[in-house]
Amino acid sequence: MSSLRSWLYIPKNSHFSLANIPFGIISTAESTEPRPAIAIGDCALDLKVFAANNGFSALSTVQPHHKVFSEPTLNAFAALGRPIHSIVRKYLQNVFLDDTPFPEVLKTNPALQKQALVPLKELQTHLPFTIGDYTDFYAGLNHAYNAGVVFRGPNNALQPNYKHLPVGYHGRASSVVVSGTDIRRPKGQILENPAAEKKVPILASTRKLDIELELGAFICRNNAMGESVSVDEAEQTLFGLVLLNDWSARDIQGWEAVPLGPFLSKSFGTSISPWVVLADALEPFLVKGLENDTQILPYLQEAREKNVYNINLAVTLKTSSSESRSTICKTNSRNLLFSFPQMIAHHTVSGCPLRVGDLLGSGTISGTSPSSCGSLLEQNANGKGSIALSNGENRTFLEDGDEVRLSGFCGEDDVLVGFGECIGKILPSL
Repeated sequence: MSSLRSWLYIPKNSHFSLANIPFGIISTAESTEPRPAIAIGDCALDLKVFAANNGFSALSTVQPHHKVFSEPTLNAFAALGRPIHSIVRKYLQNVFLDDTPFPEVLKTNPALQKQALVPLKELQTHLPFTIGDYTDFYAGLNHAYNAGVVFRGPNNALQPNYKHLPVGYHGRASSVVVSGTDIRRPKGQILENPAAEKKVPILASTRKLDIELELGAFICRNNAMGESVSVDEAEQTLFGLVLLNDWSARDIQGWEAVPLGPFLSKSFGTSISPWVVLADALEPFLVKGLENDTQILPYLQEAREKNVYNINLAVTLKTSSSESRSTICKTNSRNLLFSFPQMIAHHTVSGCPLRVGDLLGSGTISGTSPSSCGSLLEQNANGKGSIALSNGENRTFLEDGDEVRLSGFCGEDDVLVGFGECIGKILPSL
């Protein structure tokens, strides 16, 4: 991608370059009402203020819809559809171009700059959508295999259905929180002595609190109940992506998951990054996903060969006793067996209705080496080992006071398309 020069100062290596234009929801101390914004460089453009001051006056296709930028979530904007999202993003890119065709809108309008441009460090971010439903998939092949080896051995690591369909389960939308929200250590039933002949649980705080490095996708188009979305149409149902940490209590999960899958072990908290990177911004970074050596059914077969994104992902951990951060994982989102359009096609093939603002999780994204694994479970073989941190401490699973930070970006140098960060700190059980 070629570099786009802006009249606004954008630091080199900023995740929010002019090539990005991610959308989110902000508030400030002066104006506490949540409203839409875009991130650019070290600033956010307050779209409510921008629209109210004729910022979209040069954009006739959007002018009738400008009230969506006064809403407290992105749901109304997302519902306008991918073509409008694309028009708005390209227009805002043009507004910030050094040789902008619309200098009077913002470049030579210092009064509006003062009103509408807010330093990122001075604002509060909020959940970008009202999330009606949340579905977590399991499309990270390496993670599925690694976890399967831990519990069933290498010969039975993957279940017979795994490569035929995007495996998923229904999550809990009410416990999806924006980055920066603390996570309370959950309680549930665990087996204090799993090796005992008689399996008798106790109620306790989880002793195996884990992370799951994922991507999340937001839906921007409804489908009616009974109507399916084809895999080739599904791209138009995709608004954009965020980083997602689906916190997991492995000991609670191990006892409760048979036969219906996770419940308390997953429903206590899921963190997402605040800025939604539009699918249009990610399109230049499409690559071919992992090879599926199984013949999938026609409804999941995509016409395009490049179907997943080349996003560099990392996880760092900071303990309560040190300010230093240890990088505990580096991987890439191309380690997915199924794409988001395939997940959407499978989700709706039964006639299940998706709605604007619904959230889909990719499943944990892991590479093939321990340092590229997106969960502690894989790195320590379910507690058999530990991870050495840069401050001299070790971790098997998360302890109270630990802060986990996810980050991700595409591209390089001054044309990064990034997600910023997704942060969560562990608080003790009540």
